[in-house]
Amino acid sequence: MNEENIQLVASVRQFGIQLSATPRGARLARLLAVEQLRSWGLEYVARPAAHVVAELAVNAVTHGRVPGRDFRLAMSAAGGTLRIEVTDTRGDRLPVATGRGLLIVEGLARSWGVRPGPVPRKTVWAELALS
Repeated sequence: MNEENIQLVASVRQFGIQLSATPRGARLARLLAVEQLRSWGLEYVARPAAHVVAELAVNAVTHGRVPGRDFRLAMSAAGGTLRIEVTDTRGDRLPVATGRGLLIVEGLARSWGVRPGPVPRKTVWAELALS
């Protein structure tokens, strides 16, 4: 095979799960995120990612909870970035980085933000460097 014909395919790893909007669901989100990162061979980012997932999941359970509705955790790793997303069903309540939790996220993440919609949802995301 000629080297000119070889194409490198970028590896994109994705994980997503829907969890109950309860303290147990938030704790499970953190544990599952750590295990998923280990299975991807990204143990070195597991500790900061666990803190970010914990804070975003607790916020979803505490401030974004609607009785009977779940929240969603999604993670993707590609191009030197780990993206963590937590989606809840309270799009009318946007987070403000004045509490301890989002200050922790701000300190650990390269960037973070909020993506509204689709109604009635919002997604709070954070990106961590994989280098």
